[in-house]
Amino acid sequence: MDFSSSPKAQEWQARLDVFMCRYLLPHNAAWHQSVKEGIYPPPFLEDLKSLAKDEGLWNLFLPSLSGDQPGTAMSHLDYAPLAESMGRLPWAAEVFNCNAPDSGNMELLNQFASSAQKEQWLSPLLSGEIRSAFAMSEPDVASSDPTNIQTSVQIEGDDLVIHGRKWFITGAAHPQCQLLIVMCRNIPDRAQEIHYRHSMILVPLNTKGVHVVRNIPVIHHQSPEGHCEITFKQVRVPRSNLLGAWGEAFHMAQARLGPGRIHHCMRTIGQCELALQMALERALERKVFGKYLSEQSNIQDWIAESRLEIDQARLLVLKTAWMLDKGNFSSDELRSFISGIKVVAARLQTRVVDRAMQIFGAMGLSPDTPLAYFWTWGRALHVLDGPDEVHLKMVARYEFKKSKAQIGQSASYFTTPEQLVLQARISV
Repeated sequence: MDFSSSPKAQEWQARLDVFMCRYLLPHNAAWHQSVKEGIYPPPFLEDLKSLAKDEGLWNLFLPSLSGDQPGTAMSHLDYAPLAESMGRLPWAAEVFNCNAPDSGNMELLNQFASSAQKEQWLSPLLSGEIRSAFAMSEPDVASSDPTNIQTSVQIEGDDLVIHGRKWFITGAAHPQCQLLIVMCRNIPDRAQEIHYRHSMILVPLNTKGVHVVRNIPVIHHQSPEGHCEITFKQVRVPRSNLLGAWGEAFHMAQARLGPGRIHHCMRTIGQCELALQMALERALERKVFGKYLSEQSNIQDWIAESRLEIDQARLLVLKTAWMLDKGNFSSDELRSFISGIKVVAARLQTRVVDRAMQIFGAMGLSPDTPLAYFWTWGRALHVLDGPDEVHLKMVARYEFKKSKAQIGQSASYFTTPEQLVLQARISV
């Protein structure tokens, strides 16, 4: 296994890091001030996007791009370190048109949209002219099991009619958001298999009957692009707004899930690296009871634990990106790894950032550093995109499936007479 970036990707990362240091970090305080004053997006964001596009730092994440589409068409493995760099500054990804949920939505449209749908929605998304959102989670059912989804779609003549309620829909409050990709339950439901009973519908945000109810704070943090509650009351769109095939929503969601999870996890690792860097500097300059914090054995343990955990998580995420690029692994194995990195990243962020906050003391709780926001987002990651427990179940299910295919092999290592009897029983 080789998880190293290609020479071309290393060049792109160097250019990205220089761009961020030269243009984005000097605007960081202004970005936060603008959002605080209710001006979003900040007026300088479009200038930064234009500059990034001119330098070729644009759509860095889509390996399936064709030659006539704007972007670099990097592999998942090559893009991963760039996502880590962007993660250190949470608003950076939009500058390079690599922000969620648009990145995942572009993946969906690129793979499953018709030519007309691509012209209407994918082209402006690739050029950064509009934003979009992916509407799946619902307040009235346990959305950790997506088969519970109740927002319905039915065919009436030449229309699709949608009725239901969604919430925590990322990006729906962005002033440039024009498209919702809505996951719906089919009515009537004739499919025998439960994973063929849902469809994805392209719904313009300004369609009659679509109402953005509120932007929901996440642990008291209000995201300017929004985590919104949206109602759909007898929303009508043309039948041509069906994305992909009727009943294929779960199949299409898998295509969106893998790359998006890589992006999220690498951005998390970038934030953890920054938190560790800040903790190190604080420990080297802060004295307590006559000793620098860096001389305290428990602080040394925290630093070492954070370094080990970050490196372990990065290797697992890079392996998953490598597996996606190779394309010769079973869907069950890929799903297990994709679920696994989600759990690892969430746990990583809450642990590493929590230690950094403790080292900073009261300042770590304030908005003077990004630590409090990083911790808030890390805690949310334990629930977003499915709670940890669901993903652990996925990993365990795959492990048991492998074990059933190999049952009895471990008994070869038994040594005592009693264990040899057990080995014989297992073999039978």
